[in-house]
Amino acid sequence: MATRRVKAATPEVRVFADPEALAKAARDEIAHAILGAVGERGRCGLVLSGGSTPRRTHELLAAVDLPWDKVHVFFGDERCVPPEHADSNWRMARETLIQRARIPDANVHRIAGERDPEDAASNAENVIQEHFGLRPGEMPRFDVVLLGMGADGHTASLFPGTNAMEESTRLVVANHVEKLQAWRVTMTFPVFEAAQRVIFLVAGADKAAMVRSATVLRPSAATPPAGRVRPRGGSLTWFVDAAAGAKLPAPGESGPTAAGD
Repeated sequence: MATRRVKAATPEVRVFADPEALAKAARDEIAHAILGAVGERGRCGLVLSGGSTPRRTHELLAAVDLPWDKVHVFFGDERCVPPEHADSNWRMARETLIQRARIPDANVHRIAGERDPEDAASNAENVIQEHFGLRPGEMPRFDVVLLGMGADGHTASLFPGTNAMEESTRLVVANHVEKLQAWRVTMTFPVFEAAQRVIFLVAGADKAAMVRSATVLRPSAATPPAGRVRPRGGSLTWFVDAAAGAKLPAPGESGPTAAGD
């Protein structure tokens, strides 16, 4: 029997005038995806991102009348800090979205950053496996995954040159980031590749070169981590502001070969 091949998604890049326009468009896209998932399957698996760019999107999304009691929230990564720490991704999400939208506590599956990193990763992985009823070797199919990108091209806590970059079987791993002298806990590429819809939210001129490398150039050994996220059988959309999109080819301009062409 032939093995079924599923083509990896080619990035769709949408450029907006400023971060506020980006956040409003992202709100509408995410709300539409949540409604679609709940309508089809009765619930939605939503993966949130840390960083500064998603904050406004969270605030706008929290004001939308959605079936939040049917949305289950997970986290793409977490810093190894207590939940009330200023750097906690969970704290940011709680303040900007979870509390405002009144998402039930039972639906919020945080990564316990205050625990030993390996233990926190194992626990987070077990929670995902139980939620989706996964068998060994299976990957979850999250309905919506929100990701950001750092100026170095990292996404979630998948930093260039770190061990997590090569993980191919685990769902969540502890990852030591040498340049930060810190541990992080992060979902892995296979999880993002199995998602139904991946949405990147990226703003700022310091990201422009990496946005081009991640979305326009054909994937290679030099591709930044964010550019390696290519869902199979799902969709991939980058929402970027004008500053982050400044080095993208102009409409109609012939540029480097796009990934997947």
